[in-house]
Amino acid sequence: PEKNNELLLELLNYQYGYIGYCLGFDKKDEARELLHAAQKNLEILEDRKYNLSVINSYKSAFYGFRIALNPITAPVNGFKALDCARTALKLDPEHYLGYVQLGNSEFFMPSTFGGSKKEALEYFLEAKKLIEKNPESLSDDWNYLSLLIVIGQTYTYLKDYNSAQRVY
Repeated sequence: PEKNNELLLELLNYQYGYIGYCLGFDKKDEARELLHAAQKNLEILEDRKYNLSVINSYKSAFYGFRIALNPITAPVNGFKALDCARTALKLDPEHYLGYVQLGNSEFFMPSTFGGSKKEALEYFLEAKKLIEKNPESLSDDWNYLSLLIVIGQTYTYLKDYNSAQRVY
């Protein structure tokens, strides 16, 4: 609790990234443990009302992680993830992370429930446009590189291989 807000938000960002990494490599126990710790950090920042747009973006991601850890929770956690991402954009429509989370929701939601890879791509491209408004911060930003990979993967899913190659 005595950590300053900026440091705690930075830690939360790394936890967010590493949880996604763990899920991608089927390290679910590690992801579950880290998600629990990250949730505590998120709650501290939320209680402090620090950067609520970004906090709602991470909340959205964490609901998505819960779905990955336990798919049966998708009906409940999916709507919560969407709601938090939309709240993030209402609070700050110029922050890229809310668009990333809306894109993730669209990308991973089955099409029978309204998910769309094409809509996901639109959200990811909007996130890219926003994050690139600050070019001096991009060289060491893993979030930007991750976003480019997700855009390339989405183009690949859509069979737009030329666009995917350009992004890569």
